[in-house]
Amino acid sequence: MEIKIGVNNIPRELSIETEASADEVEQALRTAVNEGGLLTLTDEKGRRVLVPAAQIGYLDLGKELSRPVGFGSV
Repeated sequence: MEIKIGVNNIPRELSIETEASADEVEQALRTAVNEGGLLTLTDEKGRRVLVPAAQIGYLDLGKELSRPVGFGSV
């Protein structure tokens, strides 16, 4: 799933591809905001992205896609 993060006072948004579900990302954001800490996400290549929760303007959760398996037509 693609996640776009709008950070306060930064003109460009962060874009992250992750295997986490929308519910997992939402819960991570809620926890980070409630604790005043960092939103920590891991992308598809295993890299971690850390964003201060207080600086997050918005989070755009893309559509969850299941990748097709095999050689059939889509």
